[in-house]
Amino acid sequence: MSRCGSFDLVGVGFGPSNLALAVAVAEHNSSTPGAGLSTRFVERQPTFGWHRGMLLEDATMQISFLKDLATLRNPVSPYGFLSYLHDRGRLIDFINYGSAFPTRLEFHDYLEWVAGRFADDVDYRTTVTSIDPVPDAPEFLDVRTSGGTTMRTRNVVVATGLTANLPDGVVPGERIWHTRDLLTRTDQPIDPRRVIVVGAGQSAAEAVDHFHRRFESAEVWAVFNRYGYSPADDTPFANRVFDPGAVDDFFGAPPEVKQMILGYHANTNYSVVDPELIESLYRRHYHEKISGRERLRFLNVSRIGDVVAGRDHVELVLESMLDGGREAVRADLVVYATGYRPSDPCALLGDLTGSCLRDDTGRLSINRDYRVATDEALRAGIYVQGATEHTHGLSSTLLSNIAVRSGEIVQSIAERSSALV
Repeated sequence: MSRCGSFDLVGVGFGPSNLALAVAVAEHNSSTPGAGLSTRFVERQPTFGWHRGMLLEDATMQISFLKDLATLRNPVSPYGFLSYLHDRGRLIDFINYGSAFPTRLEFHDYLEWVAGRFADDVDYRTTVTSIDPVPDAPEFLDVRTSGGTTMRTRNVVVATGLTANLPDGVVPGERIWHTRDLLTRTDQPIDPRRVIVVGAGQSAAEAVDHFHRRFESAEVWAVFNRYGYSPADDTPFANRVFDPGAVDDFFGAPPEVKQMILGYHANTNYSVVDPELIESLYRRHYHEKISGRERLRFLNVSRIGDVVAGRDHVELVLESMLDGGREAVRADLVVYATGYRPSDPCALLGDLTGSCLRDDTGRLSINRDYRVATDEALRAGIYVQGATEHTHGLSSTLLSNIAVRSGEIVQSIAERSSALV
């Protein structure tokens, strides 16, 4: 196994969170000559990509373009969305567009534009296999990769993104999907007669809309355990829960207040749908009732029972949660829009998990600077992006705060590095 230098930080994963970190490091280095941080990133994908399976043509972002990779931390950053528009020759066009919410396709293009500037700092098609302590050097960690390389570093920043969530016992396959694969699978030659979409959130509603438009002769059934889609609360006061200052409020709050905040404001993010899409689907459903040809069907307060994938169809049972009634049906596709869960950073830490401190419920204890609290035997830094909702609040897995968060992590690493000099 070869050794690849020594770094101030190694980033595990190169999605939007660690891309924002790369931007923050670059701007820190340019503003502090002679005190720059050396970095390297590892990413298992072959190129930069962010939720490619849900880059629907007319789907828009649910946050302002100003919540990009840098602007909230540095409004004059050359890595901001406005700099991207200027470079692409669309700044005036976007102003005339008259919306603060670009399409997902455009925002993904912006992310790729920024990622291209850091292509030489990333090992793509590479997986981190372990992060190990260094004997007799507690201020360092060894990051080992599938390419046979070991990178020694003072700090790691784990940002391995979200993992698709499927109900227990459901195995994805040719006819059972998660919405993460929506576009990559529907680009294949398929002609379904009946599609069943499971879930009540934004991705579920978008999948229903996509299938209904894409396959004009197919039945599209939406199955969810609610009575109907719930609208997302994106009103100004509610959106304050995603402000950078809200992280301080949440971090310092008592445990019972943390739970209260998460409960009160879950409808800003979880299992909710844009009101315009709700109205569009309802109107379409109503017009089909008038015409007598109902392709769009909503099965509320219901759930999926047994699911068995055959060679050319899926056998499943629909169960009413109101009266327990069960109906056996066939579908050509079953698509689960059942969300994501944060990846477990401990999966890579191996023996290091014994040095990581935990709270009273057994979850990782994470400091305000996103550094995992460790015992005195480990002096190297382990930082986490994403799996911090229990300590830092609702913005932990979202784009809303990544510019500020990345700056805070860089500041923490820089201050600790200067203290060692």
